[in-house]
Amino acid sequence: MKKKLPRLPTDKAAEDFVATADLTDYDLSRMTPMRFEFQPKDRSITMRLSESLFAAIREEADRSGMPYQRFIRKALEEAVHQPSGT
Repeated sequence: MKKKLPRLPTDKAAEDFVATADLTDYDLSRMTPMRFEFQPKDRSITMRLSESLFAAIREEADRSGMPYQRFIRKALEEAVHQPSGT
């Protein structure tokens, strides 16, 4: 039986744990990928959307477990970084 991950109250505690623990001893099956945003956000924009589009965005963001503004930013980043089909 694999061990449960301990509660790590600080970043330092997490860093120390990862640096010294053998993670193969732990049950990681319930882990989910996490994406961190490190770049500063120094521009803001204003957009007008239909109520139905905004509602759909909020629903998808909720399903994804992220705030709707981060969801919109992620969609824009993915659209910009996709290779073009031409």
